[in-house]
Parts: sequence; C-alpha cells; structure tokens
Amino acid sequence: MTQGAGQEPVVRTATLRDFRVPPYAQTPVPPQAQGAPPSSVPPHTTDPHPPAPGAPVPPPAASAPPHTAAPPRPPHPGNAVVGDEQPEGYTPTERDLPVIRRGDTVQVQTVAEPRSDEGRGPLFVVGDVHGYLDELLAALGEQGLIDAEGNWAAGNARLWFLGDFTDRGPDGIGVIDLVMRLSAEAAAAGGYCKALMGNHELLLIGAKRFADTPVNSGAGTATFQAAWLLNGGQKADMDRLQDVHLQWMSRLDAVVEEDGHLLMHSDTTAYLDYGSSIEDVNDTITAILTRNDADECWDLFRKLTKRFAFRDEGGSQAVRELLATYGGQRVVHGHSPIPYLLGEVGTEEGDDSSGPVVNGPHVYADGLAIAMDGGVTMAGKLLVVQLPLHD
Repeated sequence: MTQGAGQEPVVRTATLRDFRVPPYAQTPVPPQAQGAPPSSVPPHTTDPHPPAPGAPVPPPAASAPPHTAAPPRPPHPGNAVVGDEQPEGYTPTERDLPVIRRGDTVQVQTVAEPRSDEGRGPLFVVGDVHGYLDELLAALGEQGLIDAEGNWAAGNARLWFLGDFTDRGPDGIGVIDLVMRLSAEAAAAGGYCKALMGNHELLLIGAKRFADTPVNSGAGTATFQAAWLLNGGQKADMDRLQDVHLQWMSRLDAVVEEDGHLLMHSDTTAYLDYGSSIEDVNDTITAILTRNDADECWDLFRKLTKRFAFRDEGGSQAVRELLATYGGQRVVHGHSPIPYLLGEVGTEEGDDSSGPVVNGPHVYADGLAIAMDGGVTMAGKLLVVQLPLHD
C-alpha cells in the first residue's frame, strides 16, 4: 500500500506465518564446537560490611544451589541463542557444474538507497545458501544487515531468502537457525526477514518423514532418502534436525511479490500447476505438506526441481506468463547456478586461481528475470543484493 501525504505510516503486526521463534536452547551444539571455555565467575567473598556487635542477626538465607559453570558459549553466530541424462530428482553438484572464466558472467550493480526511519526499509534478497553459514554471515555483514556478532543490525530493512538452506555445505541447520533468529530480531526492529520454500527444503522434509518409502517417480520407483543423499544430504544436518525446523520449513511460502518483484525459488513455470494466484499457490503447497502423502510430496518436489524455463528460446514468454498470472514486473529466482544458466562448458581442471567467477546477479530473458544463485557450491559467490537492480 502506498502511504499518502500527511497520513500516519501503516504499522503491520507480524503474524505467526511471518516468523516463529524456535527454542534455541534445545538446539544441540556440534561436538567439534563444544570446546569453548565457560564464562568465568568471581569466587564468593564474605560480606564486606558485617553487622555491628549486638545488632540483631537476620535469619539465614535459604541455601543457594551449588554454583555450576556457565554453559559453553555458542560457537558460531549462526547458532547463537536469541545415458548422460541424470536420474529424476537429481540436481547438479560442483562436479557437474561448468567452470567459466571471470568476465563471462553478466554483472549488475545494486542501487544504494538510504534507509528510511519511517515506513518500509530497503529490500534485499539472498540466493541459495546450501549450508555455507560462514559465507552467509560474511555476505550479510557486507550489506550491513547483521553486526559482528551475527545479530540483526538493519532496522526496518526487508530481507527475503530464496530457499535452499541445506545440503552440500557443512552447516545447513546452522543456516536455518540463523534465519529463524533473524526473523524475530528483524520484526522487533521494525523490519522483517522471511524465507521461501526451495526444492531442498522439500527434499529434507521428505527424507525425514518418508525415508526409504518407495514413491512413484515416472521413471520407476524412488525414495526421498536416496534423492536427498544424491543431492548432497549431510548426516550432520539430519542428526541435528528437530521438529521446530520441520514445522518452520513446512510453513514457508513458495511465491511472493514485493515491490514489483515476483520472488520464487525455481526458474520454472510449474508453480502455475498449483494455483492462479499467489495465495492459491502457497495454500495448495502448504496443504500438500500437511496431508503428508509421500507420492504427492514427491510430485511437488519433482516439479519444483525443474529449471531453465526462462533461459532458452521462449524464456521471456514463460516469464511473462508468470507475471501476468501472479503480478510483478520481474521474476527473481535462485535454484539454477548462474554459470550453469549461461550454458558455458568447463571441466574440473578449470583455472579457479583468479577467485569466484560470479560477483553479482544475472539479468536475462529480455531483462525480465534475475538469477540469484551465484554457485557457492562450486567456488562461486553467495549473493545478497538490494533490489531494484539497474542493468
């Protein structure tokens, strides 16, 4: 809603669907990070002002429980308290993705906008994280969204994650914990931090719920567990996965529109199969996950794993169909790494000594689509950028 002159700014109360504060104290700390020394506490000393002789002696205080050492400090800001055709369901890994030379990627500059103390703050989006918590913290810090301790520092800014928090990288659960915590902190500061459903969220939910239960895949039988492992599933993530994480992921929206940007995870038109409005799509996908039917969940995962709908001939028309149905002027998505979108051919022997080959989003499909997956799993860059972009 546009705020008219002289009107008071509209204050929106966050709802349960916007964020959910997890019981972080119950989140286990990885064993390798438990070596941090406990906080030191000064030893007990006698009262420096004892009662004068003859003065009445107060009754003894109730005995205090024996002092115990403080619990270990959180080891990481992200875990802080407060033929050649691949099998169906497979998405490329670092081994499969091409390596391209610096300069081959279309780079665009973000437009710096002052952060207003009134109304809505600037809009930021985050590409696929895939468990790379350190890289995420660094990227958020570079944009001034968090401070050195990993706490929200952006006031009324708005931040959207485009999905795929886990798998392939070392600490997917730490990434989820960070996003959940920032959601609460941002809301308290007058901004927000929200997230979309990615295909890897569907994969992790399915692996936990259905494990090795066979599902109908069109190419024979398959299982969520096998697909999760094939796509970089990490045992450490599964061991630390809790009900609060599953509930949070299951309630994520799949599509939203912000400031004329249609945000979604996958570069596919398969969202059209789930409704003719944004609300319909999100409600339908939530209902599917609530029904907990393995075949139905697999079909949803399979459709949202499709990619490249906007890349080739007819790509701009596919984007226009989505925009005409759901609104917005541009689609912003993750899912397909930018080097893969460009269709460059490379090998594992490619020269990576010059550093990441992707340094910014890729605008394509007649300027109607913005790709945000910088390929962090293949030595690329984890992208956090401010919208709008001007190429």
